[in-house]
Amino acid sequence: MSETLIANRHPLKVSEMAENLIGSEIIKLAAEIQEKIRNGERIFNYTIGDFDPRIFPIPQELNDEIITAYQNHQTNYPAANGMPELRKVVSEFLNDREGLSYSPDEILISGGARPLIYATYITLLDKGDTVVFPVPSWNNNHYCHLSEARSEFIETQPDNDFMPTAEEIRPHLKNATLLSLCSPLNPTGTVFDKEQLTQICDLVLEENRRRSPEQKPLYLMYDQIYWVLTFGKTEHFNPVSLRPEMREYTIFIDGISKSLAATGVRVGWAFGPQRIMDKMRAILSHVGAWAPKAEQVATAKYLQNKTALNIFLEKFKAEIDMRLHGFYDGFMELKKAGYKVHAIAPQAAIYLTIQLDLKGMKTKNGVVLETQRDVTQHILDEAKLAVVPFSAFGSSDDSTWYRLSVGTCNASEIPDVFLSLKKVLSELS
Repeated sequence: MSETLIANRHPLKVSEMAENLIGSEIIKLAAEIQEKIRNGERIFNYTIGDFDPRIFPIPQELNDEIITAYQNHQTNYPAANGMPELRKVVSEFLNDREGLSYSPDEILISGGARPLIYATYITLLDKGDTVVFPVPSWNNNHYCHLSEARSEFIETQPDNDFMPTAEEIRPHLKNATLLSLCSPLNPTGTVFDKEQLTQICDLVLEENRRRSPEQKPLYLMYDQIYWVLTFGKTEHFNPVSLRPEMREYTIFIDGISKSLAATGVRVGWAFGPQRIMDKMRAILSHVGAWAPKAEQVATAKYLQNKTALNIFLEKFKAEIDMRLHGFYDGFMELKKAGYKVHAIAPQAAIYLTIQLDLKGMKTKNGVVLETQRDVTQHILDEAKLAVVPFSAFGSSDDSTWYRLSVGTCNASEIPDVFLSLKKVLSELS
């Protein structure tokens, strides 16, 4: 019997989880953009939450340390929870920069933040447990699917810079196991202020006081991977500094991916209660999600070079801030001119939140933009501007808001973006 007949008689069945896993909406959009670029179109592509290393290279000293580590044959397995010297340096870094006191044994190193988020979900959640998270937010829906958890999301509002409030969260906590928060937030580039986050911490503590010792606590996963990248008067706050009692319930996600433009270097860390870190380490040791040993050794040495780190961050942040404000100013000029666009002033990360409120308008060819998907496509096809709709981050399909990422932006092209966009907007009626 031929292989084709056998395959037809026996379809290649997979798990229900794998069968129903939804692909990344951003990757789908990226594929369309790349096809346009291959066909010779000039696209202003601000979709990806990454850096163009030709524009934003990693620190030279870190680059040199990585090369040296490989030359010194640091190529065997690292320790399961991370190289001891790196965990010690991260402990000191957190103390120096955030005033957080975590021992090396309470820190877990992994190959970037994603395995750590996955391990947090798998460690804390049983099948059917509830995860509460705001939308827009990055990938919580997919991690719920992978861990067979039940998702309960809160659609946030532009009036609060798309950050969830305590009052919005309160009704969802009674039966929840995990509250997943991110600040600075991907996709919005906005942050919790001190009062907002304190109120949320108080809710978590109140809920845990209500629960019996036999019940699983309500945990908080606090993703702060962008926390170093704040601009102007924006301050980053964390739960444990605001409410020390939160230490028992908080798992932090952090690393160098964004703060050092080192997304491909793959060095991330989680920190929190040691019992939870130990369980996460055990899971990741079976997955093999270690950060490469050479990169760990190099990162430990680089983070101790405080002078080089400070010089890098000062220049790096200034370059990102300049781009964010360049786009913000451009959108506000368009708004002032009467076009139906808007933006939230830059606060942090590498993202600008923009609004394209164009649904219902007619193109120069008389075609009505009937849906927000039509708006997204029209702006891509005609203005050559590629941005990610908040619907890709869990918001409703008719959300008029978008993420614009500046990590791949040449500053010199910003004026061209607005010439193109203004022309297309002026043709709508």
